[in-house]
Amino acid sequence: MAWARKILRVNLTEGTCKSEPLNMEWAMQYLGQRGLATKYFVEEVDPKVDPLSPENKLIMTTGPLTGTNASTAARYSVVTKGPLTNCIACSNSGGYFGAELKNAGWDMIIFEGRADKPVYLVINDDEAELHDASELWGKSVWHADDWIKEKHQEPMFQIAAIGVPGEAGVLFSAVVNNKHRAAGRSGVGTVMGSKNLKAVAVRGTRGIKVHDQEAFDKAVAGAKAVIAGNAVTHEALPAYGTQVLMNIINELGALPTRNARDVQFEGANDISGEAMHEPRRSDGKPNLARNAGCFGCTIACGRISQIDPAHFSVKDKPQYHHASGGVEYENAWALGADTGVNDLEALTYCNYRCNEHAIDPITTGATIASAMELYKIGALTDAETGGVKMEFGSAEALVAAVDAICEGTDFGKLLGLGSKRLCEKFGHPDLSMSVKGQEFPAYDPRGIQGMGLTYATSNRGACHLRSYTVASEVLGIPEKTDPLVTDGKAGLVKIFQDLTAFVDSSGLCIFTTFAWSAEDIAPQIDAACEGDWSVENLMTVGERIWNLERKFNMDAGMTAEDDTLPKRILKEAAKTGPAKGLVNGLDKMLPEYYELRGWTPDGKPTEETLSRLGIS
Repeated sequence: MAWARKILRVNLTEGTCKSEPLNMEWAMQYLGQRGLATKYFVEEVDPKVDPLSPENKLIMTTGPLTGTNASTAARYSVVTKGPLTNCIACSNSGGYFGAELKNAGWDMIIFEGRADKPVYLVINDDEAELHDASELWGKSVWHADDWIKEKHQEPMFQIAAIGVPGEAGVLFSAVVNNKHRAAGRSGVGTVMGSKNLKAVAVRGTRGIKVHDQEAFDKAVAGAKAVIAGNAVTHEALPAYGTQVLMNIINELGALPTRNARDVQFEGANDISGEAMHEPRRSDGKPNLARNAGCFGCTIACGRISQIDPAHFSVKDKPQYHHASGGVEYENAWALGADTGVNDLEALTYCNYRCNEHAIDPITTGATIASAMELYKIGALTDAETGGVKMEFGSAEALVAAVDAICEGTDFGKLLGLGSKRLCEKFGHPDLSMSVKGQEFPAYDPRGIQGMGLTYATSNRGACHLRSYTVASEVLGIPEKTDPLVTDGKAGLVKIFQDLTAFVDSSGLCIFTTFAWSAEDIAPQIDAACEGDWSVENLMTVGERIWNLERKFNMDAGMTAEDDTLPKRILKEAAKTGPAKGLVNGLDKMLPEYYELRGWTPDGKPTEETLSRLGIS
């Protein structure tokens, strides 16, 4: 129960769509979504595959709780080998697409091969068919969404699509569903584009059954009450979204600013959650129109914003005067503090463009920030930028750079490499604030030490959503730890990584863990699914997933040398704030982490560890 017990295999080379039963033995080991799709992926794909070759596969996958009445049970993931990182990629999204796919009766879709011309997939419950997407190629996500619904006369379709950058090979292209919810990181949209797959449209009406409905309803009701009684999930996130963090992290001295040259941004308050509520626009209205929630969500942290129609970015572009997805903390940081830009309307426009054309706003902003530093030191000139003055703090430069990526200009193609390749190309690799090729997000590891170990060891490149130690180091969840010390952080990171792995595999949103512990989640999974899903077993599932991902990456060629941080973070001390004078103490944390993981001193899972977890 809970699983649909059926997967859809789409061979794009042959143009076929075939149903096959879900491997329930694997489901019992890996639960679903991130874990189960990763198991399928590593069993079927050579770790050394070129991410943009037809031999790479792409899996859209749900969890057993996706589409149920559990709070936040909206999530689906896209699993592949990422072109930005050459590592395992698993990018998670909310909205309504995942729930619709599950209600159509599918646990996952496995795409293999490459179509000889652009196509899109249409799923109506049990029926699946590929259609010609030639009219959509070269068009935006927003256009594709509207066109497919009109073409098929089905307004209830839930659609996931790529934009022009994904078609053109921009290495950080995303898959966007519901026009502004994204499977955003590692270039999963680039893989989709390399397969000539433009979009997937789903309509599902079958419903979902769980193993023990009475026990499930009881567990869900109790868990929803916990969310409703928590200050973060019931008050802060609905009111301010993740943007509640902007001023908090800035005051902590852990807001990477101007390509992490600084750790505090003097313009943070101008682009904060509080600022989004203030009537600062020329027409007297605030930037924020309302909040929004995904399918089944009782938190509703999403932002819907509307740009000031008089702002320079849109005054001649009425197509952007509507209300759409607003900035959240990560994109406000990447497009704002990291580039030194404190123009909230410019950030909102750039975020619209990231949604419209499906590019990851974290890598987008961080790559632009690295370009600004390259420009500052004279390594990048007007000849390469097309005359754009790439200066820190310039909203005009930021807007022009994002437009360049979306429009595929020569400068946009350079930025489309991501910061690692861009900085290497211009002779300054140390100016890329990335790990394993992926740019780190909005927490400076000098001011929050645990996040340094999190970034360094993340299996998909630098990522906060694989081990959000900010919960403990800043918010005191589940208990407060000192962000400026390294002691105990190896164990903290491991626990968060294992917990996150099983939550990502369930179909639930990781934001629930601001309120829920594993003891709140386990009864929901246990009631929904046959088998024993105790806290202990779920944590083992998380550990198994983490080690399987690690093994794939090492088989792909990754080594312990990749478990590191940018030189700036390890050698250049924070200049201001509580962390003033500190660098990240990765050298102290990493050996302890390897030991706790049951890995060798050079970061390889031992045969004993793999055997204990049932990994061959």
